[in-house]
Amino acid sequence: MADASAQSTACTGSSLLQPVSEMTNLPLDQVNFVVCQLCALISAFWFRLFLHPRKTSPFVRHVVATVLGVYFALFCFGWYALHFLLQSGLTYGIMILTGVEHMHKYCLVVALSYLSLCQITRVYVFDYGMYSADFTGPMMVITQKITSLAFEIHDGMARKEEHLTAGQKILAIRRMPSLLEYFSYNCNFMGILAGPTCSFNDYIAFIEGEPRRHREQEADSESGSRLRQGEPSPNVEVVRKVATSFFCLLVFLSVCKVFPVERNIEDDFIANTPFYAQVVYLYLSMLTTRPKYYFVWTLADAINNAAGFGFNGYDSNGAPRWDLISNLRILNIEFATSFKVFLDNWNIQTVHWLKRVCYERCPYHPTAATFILSAMWHGAYPGYYLTFLTGIVVTLAARAVRHKVRPHFLRSAAHKLLYDVITWAATQIAICYTVVPFVLLSVGPSLKFYRSWYFCLHIMCILLAVALPVKPRHLRLKEQQKACSQGPVLKPLEAADSTYSHKEKTS
Repeated sequence: MADASAQSTACTGSSLLQPVSEMTNLPLDQVNFVVCQLCALISAFWFRLFLHPRKTSPFVRHVVATVLGVYFALFCFGWYALHFLLQSGLTYGIMILTGVEHMHKYCLVVALSYLSLCQITRVYVFDYGMYSADFTGPMMVITQKITSLAFEIHDGMARKEEHLTAGQKILAIRRMPSLLEYFSYNCNFMGILAGPTCSFNDYIAFIEGEPRRHREQEADSESGSRLRQGEPSPNVEVVRKVATSFFCLLVFLSVCKVFPVERNIEDDFIANTPFYAQVVYLYLSMLTTRPKYYFVWTLADAINNAAGFGFNGYDSNGAPRWDLISNLRILNIEFATSFKVFLDNWNIQTVHWLKRVCYERCPYHPTAATFILSAMWHGAYPGYYLTFLTGIVVTLAARAVRHKVRPHFLRSAAHKLLYDVITWAATQIAICYTVVPFVLLSVGPSLKFYRSWYFCLHIMCILLAVALPVKPRHLRLKEQQKACSQGPVLKPLEAADSTYSHKEKTS
């Protein structure tokens, strides 16, 4: 309890829940966060039922969503929440004062620099190593929204229609948002504390009561007919997600201390544990860190759904889908058979953001550029950079295996099953190996871990990438464009936005 009290004093938000913090032995900032998210869940139901678009104007919905969001932020983070408003206001001024030709570049630099400055200050000036809720977490999501919006305005107002991909055409913004719309998008109560990121068009369509308006071009007539007949209820989906999130929280609280990640770098463990046992322990220790993310992201998704946001049309069986802004697919993560599949289902909206603002637009070495941007966005801990630099070589190796080796195992179901079992094990170990520095945070412990493994996966991945070369993306695009001009139209490689096709995502 003494430790919890010491940590609680570092909280910059409200101290109203201090007794709860002491009773649960949890830091006050984490207690504030969970309570505010539960209040946001209740507010979301009220928002959908009593401020429905049929009953009130978009103006009122924008105002209420923004005021509630700012209040929750102030409750959790105190005056640090003003950074959310300052960052948003500064970038809105850039959007208004600069031309649409270059505003997306200015907003990316300014928003990311502001975020980085706050992260560096928090880490190296105030509280290095405190791995808990902090005010830069919401700023990360706001940075995604600011930059996404800037690029979507640039697509809609500065680029020709024929130069846009299918996904960019749907998300392109044809007018400058009002100040209220902008702050509502960035700071609404549904997503200010934990996200997820969403497109501006999706958010405005939700506020105005037409959740699929700008996506009707991709919807078939039958699903469009169902949509016009009535609005599906999210209640069942919300209950499922809330139950899932709290189950994940219980799992995390019960097992997180059983397999501490720090055990991987203890001298006696390294010296006395057989390598195969070190591999198993690495997997278990990293497995037990994931449920806390499952809890936060699933609860955030449920909050948005409870407000009526997140409807994504109907599936082939006619059931409503509430996964438009979902951030993860737990079973797909745990049973991923490739590095790509894992990343496609982990922190999904961040993957979409990275693809839209970097991967699709970077002409050379888009994979490396995307990982570097992701590292900068995550924060100032050097462990993040070690993780994402390692991720580059692992991704290149995984891509080489997928392109060169996988086709040989598709000749029969038995061969495919064998390939899936081997690649599942390889993927899980590669992910754990890659993200250890992300958890340890510092350079010394991270390098100690890699030395204990003799940098074996780094070496193996580099050898695979060299031995099984895959043509760079821009060369493959040129070849396909050439083929398109000479014959039947082919689907452009990785051009369709991954929001609308799960088959086409970054990495």
